[in-house]
Amino acid sequence: MPEKLDAIIIGTGQGGKPLAGALAAARWKTAIVEKADRVGGTCVVTGCTPTKTMVASARVAYLARRAADYGVRTGPVDVDMTAVRKRKRDIVESWSSGSRKGMERHETLELLMGHARFSGPNEVTVEMHDGGARVLSAGRIFINAGTRSAVPPIPGLDSIGAFDNASIMELGEVPDHLIVIGGGFIGLEFGQMFRRFGSRVTILEGQSHCLPREDEDVAEAIRQVLGEDGIEVLCGSVVERVERKGAGEVVVTATRHDVTRPITGSHVLVATGRVPNSDTLDPARAGLEVNERGFIVVNERLETNVPGIYALGDVNGGPPFTHVSYDDFRILRTNLLDGGDATTTGRVVPYTLFIDPQLGRIGLTERQAREQGYEFRVARLPMSRVARAIETDETRGFMKAVVDGGTGRILGAAILGIEGGEVASVIQVAIMGGLPWTALRDGVFSHPTLSESLNNLFMTLDSA
Repeated sequence: MPEKLDAIIIGTGQGGKPLAGALAAARWKTAIVEKADRVGGTCVVTGCTPTKTMVASARVAYLARRAADYGVRTGPVDVDMTAVRKRKRDIVESWSSGSRKGMERHETLELLMGHARFSGPNEVTVEMHDGGARVLSAGRIFINAGTRSAVPPIPGLDSIGAFDNASIMELGEVPDHLIVIGGGFIGLEFGQMFRRFGSRVTILEGQSHCLPREDEDVAEAIRQVLGEDGIEVLCGSVVERVERKGAGEVVVTATRHDVTRPITGSHVLVATGRVPNSDTLDPARAGLEVNERGFIVVNERLETNVPGIYALGDVNGGPPFTHVSYDDFRILRTNLLDGGDATTTGRVVPYTLFIDPQLGRIGLTERQAREQGYEFRVARLPMSRVARAIETDETRGFMKAVVDGGTGRILGAAILGIEGGEVASVIQVAIMGGLPWTALRDGVFSHPTLSESLNNLFMTLDSA
């Protein structure tokens, strides 16, 4: 007979972990299952925390090489990848162990390390890492199983020892020539990171420009930034095959502009997107509906088609960001514990691309505003006209905002510049508050800060 609980949570990511704590604090008898060897989900273990830790190390190397630009004399810059890796591992372990201790302090919460699979609509079997199995049943089951790296069907890929975003962070040496297949968030962040560590880097993107969801001017500016850093970005490249040519040499054959040529490197990183882990859960045994890409279908309250089963975070096909997963938790907490009626409808979702300079994004792009039929205006300001950027000698990029021509509401913004994610957050607050663009044009911001430049950004609409 299965063990009867109030709730089962599959996955200890940024939605599942706080949900487990909230349910346990409400005295729900709860089990949370983690398939990996440590808790924290993608963000803590193989995503945000380790990658941004390594991005920080790469930026230090970059600034050290630029020291002369600031009048500072330094010697040759050498990167110790084993030390970089240890710093990353230590921070991940600190976050993960802290999360585990936080869950273990709840009397009504049990952490199970194992692989969960559905054995019925209200039943889950957990194959424990330390042997044996546990069969659990509950009236509420929450799926926070996340995603994993997609593996494209490229001939030869499975035989060359290609890296994904997790395995490449375990390298103990700097690659001589890193070839990145994919020009999305992961590909660009890792490409610039390893270039700053000292690698030669080539990025192959199948679309006509990197980050195809962004406006073309933003994508082109990012390509120029990476080019200035010495990264070869080849958009419109279709990878035909890969093969190993002896020790330490990999050949990637790609077609671009109807010309096929081999590119020889030392390491290959595959960064062609993510796929949901729903297939590891036997969703059909619970009667769960998944879409054509395998994501679990939910409504605006995160309910699946099976009563009592919910899906939160990346596995439900929503925006693939940690802050969205956490907001999913808040929706469930509000509805199940606080008697509220929260939904995902209308939530404003920002995101930041952690290249240098950062791309902070909020709301609609210019293209989306056009497609949705808005009569809009565009404010634009190069970072070379931002006082703080000039003072720090970080003038690459530009600011761009889209406003409704009728109401004056801010529809969206892209901030490609130093701390672009932070500046975009200021605009997000204005959007959330329903402020017109004139409020930021006339706001009094501390000088000299990056946010102060929003005065000048929106002043460009006065002369447009």
